[in-house]
Amino acid sequence: MIATAKRLASVQEYYFSRKLREVSQMVQQGHPVINMGIGSPDLAPHPDVINALSKAMEHPRANMYQSYQGLPELRSAIADFYQNHYQVTLDPNAEVLPLMGSKEGIMHISMAFLNKGDQVLFPNPGYPTYAVVTKLLEAEPVLYNLTAANHWQPDFEALEALDTSRVKIMWINYPHMPTGSEAQAETFDRLIAWAKARNILLVNDNPYSFVLTQKPQSILSRPGAIEVAMELNSLSKSFNMAGWRVGMLCGKAETIQAVLKVKSNMDSGMFFGIQQGAIAALNVDVSWFESLNTIYRKRRKLVEKLATKLGAKFDPKSVGLFVWAKLPKGEVDSETFIDKILQKQYVFITPGTIFGSQGEGYIRFSLCVPEATIEEAIKRFGS
Repeated sequence: MIATAKRLASVQEYYFSRKLREVSQMVQQGHPVINMGIGSPDLAPHPDVINALSKAMEHPRANMYQSYQGLPELRSAIADFYQNHYQVTLDPNAEVLPLMGSKEGIMHISMAFLNKGDQVLFPNPGYPTYAVVTKLLEAEPVLYNLTAANHWQPDFEALEALDTSRVKIMWINYPHMPTGSEAQAETFDRLIAWAKARNILLVNDNPYSFVLTQKPQSILSRPGAIEVAMELNSLSKSFNMAGWRVGMLCGKAETIQAVLKVKSNMDSGMFFGIQQGAIAALNVDVSWFESLNTIYRKRRKLVEKLATKLGAKFDPKSVGLFVWAKLPKGEVDSETFIDKILQKQYVFITPGTIFGSQGEGYIRFSLCVPEATIEEAIKRFGS
């Protein structure tokens, strides 16, 4: 076999890619595994979304190549969405870029701004893809630790003490995954000022702002944010469209144009029907989110019951699609704990360690599981 690129030595196969093969094998062997590890919404998109996709198939442009920047109507829908829900004014022709899922945006942003040897700040615990993409581009990931004691917000004393002379990008993710910590205006404001003083690109990854939150928030709504910050957003979680792969990047025109240079060489535009579905999704009434959150609240109560049965502790005020819980007293190894449950009760829960060293001692439950299935999981642990 031809030798692989040296960059592959710096990364491993994604945890869920490996673990789900194991879970799949168990299912094939007849074991009734309940998957509470993945944040893949099981609920259907809004009916208007399905209707828009179906109708789009009859359009004469349906099977043609599409614009690298997406349909003008989609960009306008994104701008209107930001205005209506976040009170952020964006120019749809220059400050909005539709994406095939926000995950590709992480790569495109990194490719647009990073050189070999540059440094990137990313949260610990946090989404593993930030660090993996950084390594693939031969830049250097630098952790900033988040702790429960600080409500999973950045430690600004630690940030002030950092040598940031080589830092180009700082990744943040509020509402935070995996912990469910809410976005806080004070955190955004301090980060904006900190990044501006150091000429660092601040990127907020924001796919959970409608799930069990009191009010959706965007970093771009804060004073001065557009000068130093970009925001990734997605239809995957809040609109039950994870497999559709629809995301968006918003920011000032110069940074959007830099990312477009990369993106336009990586794909040939998003499928017309999916764009029409996305437009319909972005125009749904706010009652859509309220109806979904009614379901998620019921599920969360059951997951909290399950976590309590396991002896795990959690923050009842956390938001998003997951419940982040501290291991029972006496348990210290997250992966050993979840493997024991997987093999004995056939319930798969995510170990906190896949999100970084600060995730050790924690586990994460997904709310993307029907109530009856969660109740079955509870039964498996006895009375």
